Amino acid sequence: MLFKKAFIDQMNLLGSNREPFLFIIDFEGISPIICRLAEIPASIRFTLPGSIQEIRAASEKDHVVLHRHPMPYPKYLEAFKKVLTHLQQGNSYLVNLTFPTPVDTRLSMEEIYELSEAPYKLLVKDRFVVFSPETFIRIKNGIISSYPMKGTIDASLPDAAKVVLDDPKESAEHTTIVDLIRNDLSQVASQVEVTRYRYIDKIRTHDKDILQVSSEITGRLPDDYRQHIGTIMQTLLPAGSISGAPKKRTLEIIREAEGEPRGYYTGVFGIFDGQNLDSAVMIRFIEQSEKGLLYRSGGGITNLSQPEAEYQEMLDKVYLQVTGDK
Repeated sequence: MLFKKAFIDQMNLLGSNREPFLFIIDFEGISPIICRLAEIPASIRFTLPGSIQEIRAASEKDHVVLHRHPMPYPKYLEAFKKVLTHLQQGNSYLVNLTFPTPVDTRLSMEEIYELSEAPYKLLVKDRFVVFSPETFIRIKNGIISSYPMKGTIDASLPDAAKVVLDDPKESAEHTTIVDLIRNDLSQVASQVEVTRYRYIDKIRTHDKDILQVSSEITGRLPDDYRQHIGTIMQTLLPAGSISGAPKKRTLEIIREAEGEPRGYYTGVFGIFDGQNLDSAVMIRFIEQSEKGLLYRSGGGITNLSQPEAEYQEMLDKVYLQVTGDK
């Protein structure tokens, strides 16, 4: 990922000085944002695990509804086939394929931010809102941890947890990403190991529950890591869970298949508090466009993928997760 050198240098300097800051990094790494915590503009709002949540009851809205207008399946299939050809040629083992879905809702982006129930939330006024369940990296007391999320299923299906854990495609996809993240962390840390493998979280959405599968990978950073926070982020980005493997060639395939930049979608945002760092992958992402709201989503494609199932997974990830849902 080719960050602007000035951005890397600024992160390294603030980290070295133990000065708290917010960072927002787009997928392509060409328009990163960095703000000292004392200087964050009113147009940016965020919450992270352990921070004070701005909670409003979902009952304040009579109908928390999201109407989807998905891309035609044949158009998705065309991109899927491009990806599958590269996979069959051995150019990649896993490609994360994503597309925008136009959506209608009575809620403003500010209301979506306030109502959403997620560990990581970010609002950049008049541009986009994020309510992400996925941690990118955490750094605490010199230990770096990553939590790649791969594997999604409708929780109402019979034996849903067993089905997703036993599915050969989901298992292969998850294993590939865990290996990729372990290799990524090994470039910046020592004693890298998988400390939890394929555990399940339940996520309650506005219309159903889904199960998502994650793993935990940890390593130990050098004592002077705060002086190199920007360099560490440059080394690890883009996140493996939303790109694929091998990363460099897979990014070229993504550009070819998707046909447009992702922008801030599937980038990362986070906070360095002067001592430790926490960050999220910017999935569950709604942006304001000239044509209205676009909800971006997708999933990992392997040789075992079936296009109908992948198309449905992309749509299943177009949801609102709001406080007060039962």
